Amino acid sequence: MIMDFSVLPLGFQFTSPGPIVVKLGPIVIRWYGLLIASAVLLGVSLSQYLAKRRYVNPDLISDLSIWLVVGAIPAARLYYVLFQWSEYSQHPERIIAIWQGGIAIHGAIIGGIIAALIFARLKKISFWQLTDLVAPSLILGQAIGRWGNFFNSEAFGSPTDLPWKLYIPPDHRPVDLVDFEYFHPTFLYESLWNLMVFALLLTLFFRALSKKSSLKIGTGTLFLVYGIAYSLGRFWIEGLRTDSLMLGPLRMAQMVSLGGMTLGLLGLTWLYVLKRPLPDVVSPLNTQKNAPE
Repeated sequence: MIMDFSVLPLGFQFTSPGPIVVKLGPIVIRWYGLLIASAVLLGVSLSQYLAKRRYVNPDLISDLSIWLVVGAIPAARLYYVLFQWSEYSQHPERIIAIWQGGIAIHGAIIGGIIAALIFARLKKISFWQLTDLVAPSLILGQAIGRWGNFFNSEAFGSPTDLPWKLYIPPDHRPVDLVDFEYFHPTFLYESLWNLMVFALLLTLFFRALSKKSSLKIGTGTLFLVYGIAYSLGRFWIEGLRTDSLMLGPLRMAQMVSLGGMTLGLLGLTWLYVLKRPLPDVVSPLNTQKNAPE
């Protein structure tokens, strides 16, 4: 990978080397797809490890991962296409060209939740237990996947001259900003934010397991904290974006983020103020099974 980091007095500028890793005849490997595949593999391995630590059969995670991929990726693309329909209706052949970018993480989350609910009901296992095991992997995958936006020169922010500015080629700039060269690297902001959320979730997970810690967390807490923390960061970062999916004058990502924070806070109130377990398919105890040595 080659990146141009032009040294400045207080930092550097980002310049994408392009979306393609390697091209061998008809075979084209793109950064976007490679990063998504890497995030999925790393996420499954991490969630299996966390499952063992909570005495949950890790094979459940292997089975669930297939459901999540099948549910999340098409939903992420559909979400994006629906809000960009004026463009894709003119070029319907590009609807399935997911390797060129253009997926919405909120669509992926919605699709993944639906898939996980169906999976939990069919397997008669706790939905919230599963989400707690997947949440750290999900936010880590989002941190990795955001770099796909960098290689595709997309999902950038407004013009800036900050030391960590991002150069965008003329053919990727909005028409009204074509005279500007440098923009906020919002992909970087969100990637770093997601890594901090990832660290928070792992800290909560392992602190709750420690016999020396007094911290006890209810089932579903990690996923609720994920929803609040990720949504908080996404809300302010989205305000810098130049390519937000819009519903009239409103930025959809900010609306969904407000919804995520609200639902997360309501869930934590249910758990810790009302002291009641979250509504679930089955008791979390039914999901637990001695992990293999």
